[in-house]
Amino acid sequence: MKKNYTLVEIDAIAREILASSQKKIFLFFGEMGVGKTTLIKALAKELGVVDTVNSPSFSLVNEYLTDTGEPVFHFDFYRVNHEEEALDMGVEEYFDQDFYCLVEWPENIKNLLPLDAVSVFIKKNPDGSRNLRLEHYE
Repeated sequence: MKKNYTLVEIDAIAREILASSQKKIFLFFGEMGVGKTTLIKALAKELGVVDTVNSPSFSLVNEYLTDTGEPVFHFDFYRVNHEEEALDMGVEEYFDQDFYCLVEWPENIKNLLPLDAVSVFIKKNPDGSRNLRLEHYE
């Protein structure tokens, strides 16, 4: 899937992303400030998250609950310097569960990522819109 979108279209893009995959682990790649957290907020909304969604920059992971009581995990590995930090917080156990995991800065834990995750690449276009590319690995 390849798309350009603006902030006005972000809810529709979130619905498309979720509809495009049976997978529940999404890896978000893009420069600082490109809109990864903003897109994750829209995805959480589409999943029925009732909690406030914020980037877990300091805690590494935030857990949100949907309106049906299911957890959604939001990771931010920007500040991780060694993969051992992610191992110490139990990242593999999170990935092994059958719940949504939305991962910012996955490149910082590249050796720990599940092979069947969906990669979401976001780039900012000169006009301020965003370019989105999804890659599914089976």
